[in-house]
Amino acid sequence: EKTILGNSQEEKRRKIISKKLIFESAPFIGLIGLIIIYFGISGGNISLYNFEIIINQSVILTVVAIGAVFIFSFGSFDISLGASMAVSGMIGVMAYNRTESFAIMLIVCLTTGVLVGIVNSLLSAIFNLPAFVSTIAMLSILTSLVDLILDGNTNISLLGSTMEIDNLSVKMVILVLFFSVAFYLFNKTEVGRKNKFLGSNPVAASQTGISIVKQTIYSFCFSGLGVGLAAFITILRAPTLSKSTGGSIGMDVLIAIVFGGMSVSGGARSKIGAAVVGSLSITVLNQVLLVLGASFGMTQLIKGVMFLVVVFVASLNYRSKLLPR
Repeated sequence: EKTILGNSQEEKRRKIISKKLIFESAPFIGLIGLIIIYFGISGGNISLYNFEIIINQSVILTVVAIGAVFIFSFGSFDISLGASMAVSGMIGVMAYNRTESFAIMLIVCLTTGVLVGIVNSLLSAIFNLPAFVSTIAMLSILTSLVDLILDGNTNISLLGSTMEIDNLSVKMVILVLFFSVAFYLFNKTEVGRKNKFLGSNPVAASQTGISIVKQTIYSFCFSGLGVGLAAFITILRAPTLSKSTGGSIGMDVLIAIVFGGMSVSGGARSKIGAAVVGSLSITVLNQVLLVLGASFGMTQLIKGVMFLVVVFVASLNYRSKLLPR
């Protein structure tokens, strides 16, 4: 009888491990599948130029998504990321046009992104609002600020050439450094651990002395760094910014993080790697839809449907495991 019981428990344990491995590997399988589809519909004719396009597009989204993981990890999200990137970029362009210094432009982009993050977090703390509510108000403010900066013009342009530093090497160095810092902070310091605890059970976390206000400020500040870096990279790639700059970033980040295997409710399943895998998946998916001739509206519709499907399927694995909230 003991032998039978032991075998039953061992079989159950193997099934749990097998199921976990399937869900953990699903994002990578999805990414590989999209790459295969892209090669297939392109007839296998993928040039270096196509590869550079994918890398250029994914770097911007990945940098923003890496920073956003800190916000998503404690069960919140920021819908003002795209508008924040646009404002950071435009103010960065204005700084360069006055100083002709890329270093100053980078500092201004980073500072603007962090300041927006601080304001977002303080609005949430002062008015005791969920973080996502304050970002709705910030989205409206930042959109109006873009209009003020443009002052009736259709765009704002950099009065100089970015050819010196507009290359994949510079962008990859920025991405690797930012990922390394984010990975360390999220996995090796109390900032990441506390965020995961808040995402798993905010009531229990607050009772242990974890300050939601402090974690919100830390998370939005780091997310602001990602926004500032993305704004800088965007300027290097396209020195002319308009109202449409960063328009789809907010939704793409949300979809990318979920595609990367992270729960929308945050918690222990949160991981920095989800931003990288998910961003690459979204970028390749965009290229697939572009080759197929899908319109912008159809592209957004397809990504929205896929997002709902992924969330539903993923929830089947962790829905019953969530702690009371």
